[in-house]
Amino acid sequence: MRNVLGSFCSGVVVITSTDGDPVGLTCQSFASLSLDPPLVTFAPARSSRSWPRIRDVGSFCVNILASDQRFISDQFARSGSDKFSGVSWSPSPGGAPLLRGVIAWIDCTLWSEYDGGDHTIAVGSVRDLETYPHRDPLLFHRGGYLDRIAG
Repeated sequence: MRNVLGSFCSGVVVITSTDGDPVGLTCQSFASLSLDPPLVTFAPARSSRSWPRIRDVGSFCVNILASDQRFISDQFARSGSDKFSGVSWSPSPGGAPLLRGVIAWIDCTLWSEYDGGDHTIAVGSVRDLETYPHRDPLLFHRGGYLDRIAG
């Protein structure tokens, strides 16, 4: 199943929040869900130690990573480390960490949460967002990062 579903190319996001200390996690299962009302969805692993902290805050920022932010994706995917070490950020309008250099960001409040097997399906209500179209996205395909977009 992993090999077949890994054939689907995805972008990479880092979900961030703050409960007094910044918290974040890497996620590739992110998508737009609804335009009216504006909703997005992502699926953190049930084993995540960061997701319960973000859930408890009730608001978060989806940081859509740029092609040169592979190190950020890797850093936020690790448990038990200072994920924000060496990462520049500023507060988003909603107060969550907005990572410098992303191609887009989306400020959300938690709309709902559903059982997704070994993952949780989280739905966020979009409150604010912005894009920087001159940057290319970080893409993940077949278990690795794509080095460039063919075109």
